[in-house]
Amino acid sequence: MKKLLSLMLCALMALTLAGCGGSGSAGKTFTFASELDIKNLDSSDADDGMSFDALHACIDGLMGLDKDGNIVGAIAKDHTVSDDGLVHTFKLRNAKWSNGDPVTAKDFVYAWHRIVKNNGNYAYMLGTDGAAITGVDEIMEKIANKEKVADSDYDAMGVKAVDDKTLEVTTTRKIDYFEELMTFPCYYPINQKFCEKAGDQYGKSAKNILSNGAFVMDSWSPGSKATFKKNDKYWNKKAVKLDTLVMNLVQEPKVGATNFKSGKNDFTTINSELVDKYKKDKAYTTFGEGYLFYLSLNFKTKELQNLNVRTALSYAINRDDFADNVLKDGSKGATGYVPSGLSTSPDGKDFREEAGTLVSYDAAKAQEYLDKGLQELGVSKIKLRLTYGTDESPMDQMATYLQNAFSKLNGLEIEMVATTKQDRIYNKQKNGDFDICCTRWGPDYADPTTYLNLLLDGNANNYGKYSNAAYEEKMNEVTDASDAKDRWQKMIEAEKIAMDDYAFIPVFEKGAAALKNPKVKNLVQKAVGVPYTFNYVDIK
Repeated sequence: MKKLLSLMLCALMALTLAGCGGSGSAGKTFTFASELDIKNLDSSDADDGMSFDALHACIDGLMGLDKDGNIVGAIAKDHTVSDDGLVHTFKLRNAKWSNGDPVTAKDFVYAWHRIVKNNGNYAYMLGTDGAAITGVDEIMEKIANKEKVADSDYDAMGVKAVDDKTLEVTTTRKIDYFEELMTFPCYYPINQKFCEKAGDQYGKSAKNILSNGAFVMDSWSPGSKATFKKNDKYWNKKAVKLDTLVMNLVQEPKVGATNFKSGKNDFTTINSELVDKYKKDKAYTTFGEGYLFYLSLNFKTKELQNLNVRTALSYAINRDDFADNVLKDGSKGATGYVPSGLSTSPDGKDFREEAGTLVSYDAAKAQEYLDKGLQELGVSKIKLRLTYGTDESPMDQMATYLQNAFSKLNGLEIEMVATTKQDRIYNKQKNGDFDICCTRWGPDYADPTTYLNLLLDGNANNYGKYSNAAYEEKMNEVTDASDAKDRWQKMIEAEKIAMDDYAFIPVFEKGAAALKNPKVKNLVQKAVGVPYTFNYVDIK
């Protein structure tokens, strides 16, 4: 009887330990909750943070991050640069895809050709506005002009498989942050044979994504849950402590917090409504998310072509009040288009500190500028649509606050257009069906151009069709600058041109409040690039 009782107790303990955050017969499991869904796992198409998180769990690029968030070699075991800084040679390690195929230089060539051919949202990152790979701008110009692109055009691109384990990348200019760029998903490799067999379903389901990273996607129910298992073929599998990674998708903060307290989540972000309730909890933590939330303006809208109207909108926003008294999650009012903490000058100074404060709140000035704008337009009042996604918190709070702020201006009527993130981006913004749009941008790399490039003619994310010859000229000077200090100063001047023109209207720099299981260690959170790295997560 004692032996039977002992066996029953052991079985019960094993079942208990195998749950969320435990270790036992099912191994270690980490459950991550997100308000957002995974769009897809196709690196030539994905363009949102949650998809990047999932992609990063499955796939390694040339470079990656260590457990402290430092840039290190991933698929690349060695990286050398020519004396002129234009030719990058990567030696690849003996890594494998989860189907047993070796990861080769051709996988990178295929993926980079593919994103340009498909004109993906991040294709521009391979051109002048990103890695400046030779030949890319010329191809993209042909695509934009609907001209035929020959195979020889792609052969001329500056990405070559010298042999299976040697990748050579040639650029049009020296880029000091090139290794950091190589951590970003648009530069990830793709197994050509697998991708072409999956066709248009590539990256759309668990069975249609191949892994060379820490985890293999086991299951994926869009809008609900994605489950990943440790990849036994991963080149760095000794560093991976988890057996299972679970992503609970589209969980509202309140639901995420409730599930956290019941042990169903190990990590969940919370919104301002929950901060006061949990801020004294030992699981409560805050960090900078890196996102800048701002207003995208449609320059095809007649009223917004008027500088005084745009100026009035900016002055009407009390950014500090919104961040401090509404969000309360460590967010802070924006003072310019390039957020603080992004990058430092050759002299070690933060860009935002050197560029100064370019937007501010003044209700009286807001009304004064609007009155001037109305007079120039020859009308007594105007009506503008304010579009926002209800499923991308705190966008709804931002929209409500702005509606209240703008409604205080005599002569301005605001029509609220509530929609989803997907509809906001891929229908409303992409088709120019908006006046003012609440949006956000997370930095892809730690350089001011990750924001400044968004305002350039032809940039895929310049949905408002902003165009300014002086700005274009200044940004060309940034591209051509050979001296780091001179380049830095020109970026400051470029931002000033855009903000004097109110090309975009910055609102706040996003902070984040979260609940994190105190037993969880080594979750890498970055304000630049892919938000989270799960490779090193351990549960003590």
